[in-house]
Amino acid sequence: MKRKPRLYFCFRSPFSWMALRRLEELLPEAPELIDYYPYWEPDEPMMAALNARGAEFHYAQMSKAKHLYILADTKRLAKRFGYSMAWPVDIDPWWELPHLAWIKASHHGLEREFYRVVTEARWERAENICDPAVIHRLAASIGLDGDELVAAAEDPAIRAEGLDKLVAHYEDDVFGVPYFKLGRHRFWGVDRLEDFVAALNAARQEIRGVTP
Repeated sequence: MKRKPRLYFCFRSPFSWMALRRLEELLPEAPELIDYYPYWEPDEPMMAALNARGAEFHYAQMSKAKHLYILADTKRLAKRFGYSMAWPVDIDPWWELPHLAWIKASHHGLEREFYRVVTEARWERAENICDPAVIHRLAASIGLDGDELVAAAEDPAIRAEGLDKLVAHYEDDVFGVPYFKLGRHRFWGVDRLEDFVAALNAARQEIRGVTP
């Protein structure tokens, strides 16, 4: 492998939440082996900056019919995996807030802890993770400065780093999450997780000179 595998996740997606939770159950060392990249629907300034870099946002808004299907499918998957789940209601969400806060948390080496408390809040308690007060409280619960993490969404340096992540999404042809990239191989969706893990383990064995 010329570079570490990439995993694209989004706090908005229930499939991303379930796939990453399942991934770390199957492969606890995943965060050390894989580069995690946040993926979200950008706000207008971020979209303009993305377009100025010659990039686009591949994701397309879903229809009502698809949304209703996903509601049912998510419930089936959560039951299969044995996960407790509460469906949140998003009203005018600003996705920069939790995702750029995650980037800031990574500067402190606490991105795993921040990811955990945010996903627990959203998918187990149906909290609004686009509310600054919620992000402030969650950050403080793991020893981070809540003011600093809330401010990350408007910090020019953090927004520039977030822009680099979105450009990477465009260059890697990411159109939805969870999305896994291992060399030239790509895997999309929670139902491709086991295929990605198998390919990653085979690649690790090859590097060690062991026949899979």
